[in-house]
Amino acid sequence: MDIGESGRKARDVMHEGVQCIGEHESLRVASQMMCDLGVGALPICGDDDRLKGIITDRDIVVLCCAHGKDLDQTSAGELARGLVWVDAEASLEEALFEMEQHHIKRLPVLESHRLVGIISEADLAKEVPDNKLAEFVHRVYALD
Repeated sequence: MDIGESGRKARDVMHEGVQCIGEHESLRVASQMMCDLGVGALPICGDDDRLKGIITDRDIVVLCCAHGKDLDQTSAGELARGLVWVDAEASLEEALFEMEQHHIKRLPVLESHRLVGIISEADLAKEVPDNKLAEFVHRVYALD
């Protein structure tokens, strides 16, 4: 999506202070963290403090609860999906492209291989003109 030469970087629009769930923590702990933080997704970090994936409230319901798995016995790492991220110095256009290409609503932002933030639809709503935001939402939610 072309939003013009805004010069904005991923770091300029990301939400800082993102908390990770440890890859060995249970889905019950992940659920409680989401509730406490008022978020619908958490990055999953490994013992090496590196990003391993992201887990959403929907993942917990669809991939755990609906299959009769135990929230206390299933780890966040077990639900870690393919990891898509962007460098903190990437352009806003590049971040939007990655989100559209992978049909994701939240994009982790890394700097020197460490998680420094996340870009969400709410962050984009503050930075992208309404017509471009509508185009983005259409592409992210479009079926392949």
